[in-house]
Amino acid sequence: MSYNGLIDLPWWGYVLVTLGLTHVTIAGVTIFLHRHQAHRALDLHPIPSHFFRFWLWLTTGMVTREWAAIHRKHHAKCETADDPHSPQVKGFKKVMWEGAELYRAASKDRESIEKYGHGTPDDWLERKIYCGQSQWGIVLMLAIDLLLFGPIGLTIWAVQMFWIPFFAAGIINGVGHYWGYRNFQSDDASTNVFPWGILIGGEELHNNHHSYGTSARLSSKWYEFDIGWMYIRILEMLGLAKVKKLAPKVNWRESIGSCDLAMLQAVITHRYDVLARYGRSLRTTYQEEFGKLRDHGLSTSDRSVVDRLVIGDARVADEDRARVESVLKHSKVLETIYAMRVELSQLWQRSTASKEQLVRQLDDWCHRAETSGIAALGDFSRQLRRYA
Repeated sequence: MSYNGLIDLPWWGYVLVTLGLTHVTIAGVTIFLHRHQAHRALDLHPIPSHFFRFWLWLTTGMVTREWAAIHRKHHAKCETADDPHSPQVKGFKKVMWEGAELYRAASKDRESIEKYGHGTPDDWLERKIYCGQSQWGIVLMLAIDLLLFGPIGLTIWAVQMFWIPFFAAGIINGVGHYWGYRNFQSDDASTNVFPWGILIGGEELHNNHHSYGTSARLSSKWYEFDIGWMYIRILEMLGLAKVKKLAPKVNWRESIGSCDLAMLQAVITHRYDVLARYGRSLRTTYQEEFGKLRDHGLSTSDRSVVDRLVIGDARVADEDRARVESVLKHSKVLETIYAMRVELSQLWQRSTASKEQLVRQLDDWCHRAETSGIAALGDFSRQLRRYA
């Protein structure tokens, strides 16, 4: 006589159970590991905190301190050789299909774990069970699945084991730094994979996250949805969570004649939004001018490089930068657009300039933009004056 488990369900019932179980794991990763532990964007009551710790031990075997440390290092060293899982450096296929292996390799770097893993749980449970016996959690999960669902429990368990390595380590760390749309021009290749963050708990909104890493809410636009944020708000209403940080909202005012300190501070605070608006404002002008450059040695295949250099995120290899800059000399308009973008971004770079000097630099930048003869650049400058 075969054993069919304590719970007998139709086929679609097993599908729903599997999706439910994996979604709880996703919620644990995004709420507990990511937003609470790695970024301190919210505080969690001991009840959900201990639940997520136990559940993640059962379903992933990941150690909180190691996960938080690896993720913090990813932000600190993003898109460099020291980034634990950058597809820009290690290759898209490597990160997409071997994300779990990259995580395990990074976890062996004890110096980095010590440097970036501060502030994570260090109680008896963590030392003796969740860290000391990390491999036994997934074994216990297998036993529970088999007990509850019989032989099909093995399939449910396999999907649970596959879910985080593929969707979190693969999709978010891979696709989320390779393909998608960008609301903000952050200093990396992060993208929003999809505007509705449901399947991966809101982590789909990866560019939003990299632009404001300590925000508990990952959605930014009215059409975006972050289900992880919905769960956090529910926990907050129940007194089980407290949001500490959110991304700042852009405030607008009437355009001013001369730049002031409030405008400077707003521009610096919203620098990624400023650069994104700069790119959108100048895109039509860029496209018109780009067509004129084809007679000067710039092929269509080089367009993406020029696009990133002139109105995008400006992260290109030195050899590409030198080649494109030589071509831009044939277009005074594009050369001006590029130079003004570089000057604008220097306002929030490390500098010994005083606040008063930076205000004067910003005021001078706006004046030159509005008298450049490039209509779109002048319009952007007048919009910039409305930041508050």
